[in-house]
Amino acid sequence: MKLPATSSSKAPVKFRMPTADNLVPIRLDIETEGQRYKDAFTWNPSDPDSEVVVFAKRTVRDLKLPPQFITQIAQSIQTQLTEFRSYEGQDMYTAEKIVPIKLDLRVNHTLIKDHFLWDLNNYESDPEEFARTFCNDMGIEDPEVGPAVAFAIREQLYEVMIIPPL
Repeated sequence: MKLPATSSSKAPVKFRMPTADNLVPIRLDIETEGQRYKDAFTWNPSDPDSEVVVFAKRTVRDLKLPPQFITQIAQSIQTQLTEFRSYEGQDMYTAEKIVPIKLDLRVNHTLIKDHFLWDLNNYESDPEEFARTFCNDMGIEDPEVGPAVAFAIREQLYEVMIIPPL
């Protein structure tokens, strides 16, 4: 895992996720006609908006969901991307900032409870790499746990980043 030196500059920088990849955590929980679709994943905000509909159509086809889900999935993703993009271009002040990350997850038969500190000034950090190392160190073999850990980290980092400074 890369751990480069951090900067403690108070100069403003433009908003982005404090990770190597500027990915947006997307959470879906949609119910239509008695069927429910829940998912959590990351999305590259630089991808064209047309990819959202392609993704929604493919998801509905692959999971054999009713066609009504296409619009709802696409709208939910687009709404979350629009919120994220509303912060892009805004100045952030990156005084040295270490934040606590808390994991409290149940994935299949695995329960994860842990906490650790994350450096918001380390733009080379990689939640997916951290999650792989975490799972290896803990002897977790379920392939769904790592992505869930990485998503939980990204989701908490996003929440921290959109909170205005005091």
